[in-house]
Amino acid sequence: MCQRRASIAAFVALFLCASSAFAQSYPARKPRRHFVTISTDWLNTQPLHFLEHPIQDLVGRDVATAQFESYDYRTRDEAILIDVLEFTRRGRGKSLTIYPLGLSVGPTLAIRGSIEDLPHIRIAFSGAGAPGQYELDGARAYDLAAAVYVADRSPGWGLGSHAFVGGGAGRISSVLSDGTRYFGEGGGGLSSGPLGVELSVKFALNRLTEPVDHSFITVPITLRGTLTF
Repeated sequence: MCQRRASIAAFVALFLCASSAFAQSYPARKPRRHFVTISTDWLNTQPLHFLEHPIQDLVGRDVATAQFESYDYRTRDEAILIDVLEFTRRGRGKSLTIYPLGLSVGPTLAIRGSIEDLPHIRIAFSGAGAPGQYELDGARAYDLAAAVYVADRSPGWGLGSHAFVGGGAGRISSVLSDGTRYFGEGGGGLSSGPLGVELSVKFALNRLTEPVDHSFITVPITLRGTLTF
């Protein structure tokens, strides 16, 4: 009888201990905050509204697209023929992003400084009153942007993600002339530990003063390899 009671008591004690162990809650491990991201960038730049800017800006009159001709554009009075000889789409860049409040989980502020190549553009003009050949060579943009990041980083080497949207301004340095630009950018990426990859799209309005005051719009699609700490 005593042995039965002892067995029952031991079973109850074991059950209570097991229940207590299962009832314990352990706090989830939170990812630590990161404050800096450095990146190397690969750009594929697309032109936008190229007929209006810079071609119409350069010739100073209305321009139309040429169909089935050896040249690309012509003025509507057909006095000037225009041929786009080169527009390089691929470029390189680098950037540094700082998160003043830290980047972990949820929204945060980011400040990004970047240097990126602008396309090499060559345009030939022929006809009465045509301007000289246009060549934008060695152009680089030095940008400063503010953005809002929304992150869901994981602790350790777990897979995390983020998205961002922002905008800013920059200056242009080139052989042709210096200039300014304004842009908006958005994108997102994935990370594992400090390493990550990011894809972004930027819409930039670039303005130069030589040979005449003109602008052009670029849309670089950028792939970044990132290191965050």
